[in-house]
Amino acid sequence: MESNRIKCDVLVIGAGPAGASASYWLAKSGFNVVTVERKKFPREKTCGDGLTPRSVYQLEAMGMSSFLKTTHRYEGLRTVAFGKEMELSWPSHPEFPEVGYVVTRYRLDEAVAKNAANAGANLLTYHEALSVKLNGDKQVQEVEVLDKATNETITVEPRYLIVADGSNSRIGRMLGASRNRDLPMGLALRGYFSSPLASDRYIESHLDIRSETGEILPGYGWIFPLGDGRVNAGIGLLSTLGKWKEVNTTKLMEAFIKGAPKRWELSIDDPIYKGTGGKLPMGLSISPRTGKNYLMAGDATGSINPMNGEGIAYGYETGKIAAMILTDCISLNDPSIINRYDQLLEENYGEYYKFARSFVKLIGNPTIMRTAVGLGINSKIVMRPVVRVMANLMRPDHLGPSEALFKAGVAAIDAKDRIGGIVTGGFSR
Repeated sequence: MESNRIKCDVLVIGAGPAGASASYWLAKSGFNVVTVERKKFPREKTCGDGLTPRSVYQLEAMGMSSFLKTTHRYEGLRTVAFGKEMELSWPSHPEFPEVGYVVTRYRLDEAVAKNAANAGANLLTYHEALSVKLNGDKQVQEVEVLDKATNETITVEPRYLIVADGSNSRIGRMLGASRNRDLPMGLALRGYFSSPLASDRYIESHLDIRSETGEILPGYGWIFPLGDGRVNAGIGLLSTLGKWKEVNTTKLMEAFIKGAPKRWELSIDDPIYKGTGGKLPMGLSISPRTGKNYLMAGDATGSINPMNGEGIAYGYETGKIAAMILTDCISLNDPSIINRYDQLLEENYGEYYKFARSFVKLIGNPTIMRTAVGLGINSKIVMRPVVRVMANLMRPDHLGPSEALFKAGVAAIDAKDRIGGIVTGGFSR
């Protein structure tokens, strides 16, 4: 094999939400960015395909408003449980828009990656990072990349590296990253179906998915209209269910589709249906996230929101934060600034993910899950603040029911942690 060498300011491994976002912001700042993606675009990606206001905000900031206008716009969330329904518009927020979109990752990821390339990033698709070489100071010195089209290897010498190769990050594991198994993990299965309501103005969330014995499970089902004759429908489970690995997700998916509201006209025998699934590390459960001259972003850090399974927005956000950190590292010629990355993640997500992790543990109890869902589906007064919290759309400029609920929850968790520390300390002595 012929070997070639490339030098760059930043090498980004992965061109999904986190990698494409980081590449865009770094290239826009004028840095020499090389982005490698092991697959060709467009490519399939298992996902619910829903963009919340957090995602929309990031995409618009990257100049992708025109692209969003080509996708299906929706107004809010319809919750379904115990035979009842409730429609809720997205809540007002001083920063995030009050609108969402649904678009397949097949289209979306290609568009965002090309947007980064148009900003100046050197996008190398069908290129796979094979190995990482560290020097004596544990800095990334070289990354071997395979051009899968020619079978040639390229040696990339980056000043800095961003690892954004997804939830099963092979490069992250090479660098010593691992998942904290005490933190929640998600499991999702989705498929596409034809439907007469493919242009519905609401995405739909089902809060009472059940096991074969009728037990309500910690998780939810969804039906997201794509506006093109299809809907994305699927189920998601949380590892807080004691025997979640024993759940037959294929049968659970079949039961969900058969039990979906008749208006959707969904059929598990739909010829376009092909179920795909995967595991979803959540709540920043993967670490360490930084090294001497590298950091990790998006699903490679387990950045998915445990409250609602959303990962796209947090990919864009952590990618942008990574770009901001490396911009300062390069501009100020100070590699130590990379240590601020974890601090920024903690400032942005620390309290929220602490609350979210406790929440998903709580609803792992079937009785609590049943009571909470039953209470919420009967009252918009209850459900509105819950949806705002679950979508991480609390207002920084206003203390309303959602913000009060969140602050009270965090305070209770902190108090419990303090008591636990005192008790543990007492026994340790």
